Amino acid sequence: MKYLILCTFLITSFSFAQDIETSVSGTVTSKGNPVPFASIYIKGRASGTNADANGKYQLNIFPGEISLVAQSQGYKSLTKTFIITEGNTKLLNFDLEEGNEALDEVVITGTRTEKRRTDSPVIVNLISSETLEQVVATDLSEGLRFQPGLRVEMNCQTCNYSQIRMNGLQGGYSQILINGRPIFSPLTGLYGLEQIPVNMIERIEVVRGGVSALYGSSAIGGTVNVITKIPKKNAYSLGYSFQNIDGSANQNLINGNATVVSEDYNAGANFFVNNRKREAYDANADNFSELPQLKDNSFGVNAFYLPSEDSKLELSVSSLNEYRYGGEIVDKPAYLAQQSEERTHNVLMGSLDYQINFNQDKSSLILYYGGQRTDRDHYTGIIPDEEAEKQVFFAAPPYGTSEVTTHQGGTQYNQRFDKFLGGKTVLTAGAEYVYDAVYDEIDTYNYLIDQTTRNLGVFVQNDWDITKNLNFLSGFRIDKHNLVNYAIFSPRASLLYKLKETTQFRLGWGTGFRAPQAFDTDLHIAFAGGGISRISLAEDLKEERSNSFTASINYDKATEHFIAGFTLEGFYTHLDDAFYQYPLGEDQFGERFEKRNGSGATVKGFTMEFRTNYDYILELEAGFTIQSSLFDEPVENIEGLPVKREFLRTPNDYGYATLTYSPTKKLNVSANLVYTGHMDIAHFGGENTGQLVDEYYVTPTFTELSFRMAYDFDLPNISTGLELSGGVKNVTNSYQEDFDIGKNRDSNYIYGPAAPRTIFVGLKIKSL
Repeated sequence: MKYLILCTFLITSFSFAQDIETSVSGTVTSKGNPVPFASIYIKGRASGTNADANGKYQLNIFPGEISLVAQSQGYKSLTKTFIITEGNTKLLNFDLEEGNEALDEVVITGTRTEKRRTDSPVIVNLISSETLEQVVATDLSEGLRFQPGLRVEMNCQTCNYSQIRMNGLQGGYSQILINGRPIFSPLTGLYGLEQIPVNMIERIEVVRGGVSALYGSSAIGGTVNVITKIPKKNAYSLGYSFQNIDGSANQNLINGNATVVSEDYNAGANFFVNNRKREAYDANADNFSELPQLKDNSFGVNAFYLPSEDSKLELSVSSLNEYRYGGEIVDKPAYLAQQSEERTHNVLMGSLDYQINFNQDKSSLILYYGGQRTDRDHYTGIIPDEEAEKQVFFAAPPYGTSEVTTHQGGTQYNQRFDKFLGGKTVLTAGAEYVYDAVYDEIDTYNYLIDQTTRNLGVFVQNDWDITKNLNFLSGFRIDKHNLVNYAIFSPRASLLYKLKETTQFRLGWGTGFRAPQAFDTDLHIAFAGGGISRISLAEDLKEERSNSFTASINYDKATEHFIAGFTLEGFYTHLDDAFYQYPLGEDQFGERFEKRNGSGATVKGFTMEFRTNYDYILELEAGFTIQSSLFDEPVENIEGLPVKREFLRTPNDYGYATLTYSPTKKLNVSANLVYTGHMDIAHFGGENTGQLVDEYYVTPTFTELSFRMAYDFDLPNISTGLELSGGVKNVTNSYQEDFDIGKNRDSNYIYGPAAPRTIFVGLKIKSL
């Protein structure tokens, strides 16, 4: 397979016909009104153009039979086929119908180049901003639950950090990208999913399966790419939402967006601001929180500038500030609480991209930079019972500081060959350097993480359309990580066969690795049995390697009024030298664990997706995953308990469903469901916690059902609309019932839905 991949890149054809370009132009409208900034492209290619603010466009093309597609968010795409001869021009207008078609949107994460979803050799799932609104997601973590193969879980009863599990693998196996850049550092990953507000997000692209050939370390399980708001037209919105959690804790959210675009559409910016205040929630009346107090403030801008017709400069900058407090609910400093965790985060992140197209848009060069800086002050402590120990504790309470810096810089070159071995191809090559420094210290516990990682990666990819219906994607990446003694070669290959317009068959294979470093969960200090637990790295720890295989069939059938489809995908991943946490026993502060290499592990299963849409009035989408996650040999999780092959906190079945009903343009009613199956979890016992002995526990199943209704009122005299919304999340109050109590609780003994029943109402003011 390795030689086949290399040969794909070495064999090229340079005998190109010198066709003369001609042009097609026109206007994109809907019901007689222009559709600003609509996308117009040649079917089968991602290249094309955008209409201006008046819906007018012009596109240079080569002579022959052309299928041209016009598309814009909120409208059904429209395709027109025609023949144009050399030296002639063509006037072609489009009149779009309202809708929300997403079957053939442009995605970038699967190949690092723009690609129509149905033409992508790897499955790329989308979560749109509309979906985030309909499921009443307040942050990124809540929005990611509505994708097959993805599960977001809460960890830590005290501080409530969240992680995403993709195809059964925990958070450190999934690469989180912001606008394609891996600036989510290991420490940022602890709380970052909750710090990204949804009004910052345009869409989320999800690729399941190994993509280390494109993104390097930590992309074994897949990649989540958060695309921030894209400036499209002058607009604004300001919203307020009130949420009541189980009748005892309130949450207030204020968010706003403003977009400014120049008249000639050569510059634009989208600004966002978000403020969230949530009271601490106590589920079992022990005066210790199960949901921490939160105070979030975030703002940022996403902007673009076109220096010329063939170049684009994009800038994204965000500032995130969060205060988080969990533990004993008291109006005192954190160190005077019987048990608590306090966090203050200041995060600055951003990216800068410059792209220039040349050679009649057959070639493009991208230069990019991404980075983030996190400053964190934190406290993690539990007051001892003995008086002498108390005096020592109060003399030096366990406060700590964290400083995290991430830089990524790189370049990418794309070259399109219209004639390549009987077909056509896009060759992509690039290099990038990622620097990440994590410094996290608590003097009192003699705890210190001082980790600097540097990785230089070079990648090559060939996206070959062998025929109109057959595509072969191959590529590799070579990474030199400073914690690995040698360069790591990660190849990848995918095959796509399209049967007519309705069906795509895909086969994929890829390898990946995780460096021997501390990831998000390793940086979390947990409470258990009256002390704290910490994780250190074994001295002989080496990198983890993976082999991943996927196979899928995707079917979508569209008629005049109805769209229905399904996706069935099987996945298999084997991990060599799989990481696990070995219990070392107790010291003066509590439990200690060491990250070690095991013999290996296998994760396998399949996901099912179903979707249907009737005239964009009734839309249904559902996904379900059945899987198993097993170590090759049993591992020890708690000293004294039996060894187990099963991954902990990993259900063998889970899924979701969303239903949207829009009988008119003004009324929207939606419902969603999230199901979580049984899973094994380890439980430390502690004095006065309700659980005295260490044991394994099998959790019950959970089914969350939520409803939302929204109605729009138009105020045309002032070009403004009002949206009123309300509903209930987790109607059946499906929530954990056996939390530990008191200060000695095992804070990692938490499972199931993130929050109990929550009633919400909202008001949004927006431009028409």
